[in-house]
Amino acid sequence: MSIMAQQRLHELADIKDELAERDWFFGTSGNLAIKVDQNPTTFFVSASGKDKRKRTNEDFLLVDQYGKPAEETHLKPSAETHLKPSAETLLHVKIYESTNAGCSLHVHTIDNNVISELYGDEGFISFKGQEIIKALGIWEEDAEITVPIIPNYADIPTLAEEFSHHIKGDQGAILIRNHGITVWGKNAFETKKALEAYEFLFSYHVKLLSLKGIKPKVHL
Repeated sequence: MSIMAQQRLHELADIKDELAERDWFFGTSGNLAIKVDQNPTTFFVSASGKDKRKRTNEDFLLVDQYGKPAEETHLKPSAETHLKPSAETLLHVKIYESTNAGCSLHVHTIDNNVISELYGDEGFISFKGQEIIKALGIWEEDAEITVPIIPNYADIPTLAEEFSHHIKGDQGAILIRNHGITVWGKNAFETKKALEAYEFLFSYHVKLLSLKGIKPKVHL
């Protein structure tokens, strides 16, 4: 494995450890990816069904531009691997094939699922005037951001196709209704920072609604 690939793998493993400490991987949910090469595209992605609270040599595998296991994995060079890519690997494929993003993170938290249900019928949620928005690289006064919310199609290719319609630029985020958020950015640091910012906004909003006693029009 090249030095660059080793560095990318280490970055992704560190992010997994940090997010696990925050309890953002309920029931093995969530998946993480980081680009290794551009032409052709290869990237490390979470192996399916692994306990993300633990760090092992089988947490990630290298996949190609189609999300299929590449010929060489970090565990068994030049050999087939028994590891399976995460079920949502196609979402990462869509990001990397249409942007210059270097990292993409998908987590299911209670707050982002609640937000996605509260505003799923509208198809988006917007935030304005929050200081944390600067973490997304937006510095205008009273800046506003909007996160699209898409249906949670059980068929992954259908979900990935719908997901692809909302990929705008090399940095962004998409909520899947009751299925978590996917955030992408130019590198691991920027992507994790953006994920933290979005999760802050979701948690803030849920708590504010609760404290104010506001009941959004939503059918649970």
